[in-house]
Amino acid sequence: MNSEYKSLPLVYACSGCSSAAQLANHVAVRLDRQGSAEMSCIAGVGGDVPALLKVARAGRPILVIDGCPLVCAKRSLERHGITPDKHMQLAECGVKKRLHADFDPVEAEQVLAMAKETAASLERGEKRSARAQSERGYGERVQPGL
Repeated sequence: MNSEYKSLPLVYACSGCSSAAQLANHVAVRLDRQGSAEMSCIAGVGGDVPALLKVARAGRPILVIDGCPLVCAKRSLERHGITPDKHMQLAECGVKKRLHADFDPVEAEQVLAMAKETAASLERGEKRSARAQSERGYGERVQPGL
């Protein structure tokens, strides 16, 4: 891992089989590749992998991007007592969950822009109030903007 990534927020994403889930994963990968956040493995958190739990518990700000109201990525972290600082649930942003279909690339760019701004706010340190809320079990949801 590049050392510059260690100062970035972590991003976890749903990566299920629906179009919304794949959009969430796509956006998280793009945030990682563009250097806006470091993507970590939600499957490893769900699978109780010690090294990946250590990353999740390291105290870095966390953004979770879930594709639908099932919020699987957020719940995987919460199983381990970890509440994200920011949470994007794409159905609340108007993203439709479709099975056996790809996500809309135009919609993906809109979601990416919102996620990039959210990650930037975490990197600027705007996580403190959300972190205080998360200690009481309330992470901050990102409001729909599409």
